[in-house]
Amino acid sequence: MKKQYLGDSKDSFKWDYHDFLARELNSQVLNVVPMLTPDDKGNEGGTPATLFPAQKEIIEFCNDLRNVRDIGLVTSLPHRTNAKYRVNLHNRSTYITNQNRRRYFSGLLPDEDQLFLIDPDIGFEPEKSFSEQHILYTDIVDILKQVPARSVVSVFQHFRYKPFDKDFARIKKRLEVGHATAVYWHSLMFVGISKSETEIMCVAKANKKYSEDKPVKIIP
Repeated sequence: MKKQYLGDSKDSFKWDYHDFLARELNSQVLNVVPMLTPDDKGNEGGTPATLFPAQKEIIEFCNDLRNVRDIGLVTSLPHRTNAKYRVNLHNRSTYITNQNRRRYFSGLLPDEDQLFLIDPDIGFEPEKSFSEQHILYTDIVDILKQVPARSVVSVFQHFRYKPFDKDFARIKKRLEVGHATAVYWHSLMFVGISKSETEIMCVAKANKKYSEDKPVKIIP
């Protein structure tokens, strides 16, 4: 995540979807792992939040994020939507690097009923090389080792010039542990992962329900 992305249309989808998913899973905590990287001079993050038809509370939330560029504002999400879960920001001010990965992903909250949002700039590591903009498959292993079996890890994946269903199949094949499902819109996908097959079935059910009201597609 870069602060320059805060409040754009992808953020609108991200927060609308995860607010919905946390409610559907009755999660006590939405644990956001931002994988913060420095802003650059690119033009990413310029699309308005209204491009994704999120609930009006999310649009207002995204507009505030864009105005203040403060990642700490993310903790106010459940108050905006009158939800019962709480938001935890893991390493909210620490930039992730290839050197501090193991330390960065350590010390995750041990709560049973929680949803994790892992938010790299690009998504899963490609076959040949990786950077701080990617989540590694070994990172996923480390995360799942720390959390209870019922926890769900949702990972951001940007479009990689291949159909999302084929990209998801490759991601699923490379995952060393857990079960997975996915939902996508426009140029971004969220891959849900859990050690519990039953919990992933709950995520898939929630995704289907979400797709009935939003312009997203699902991958069981």
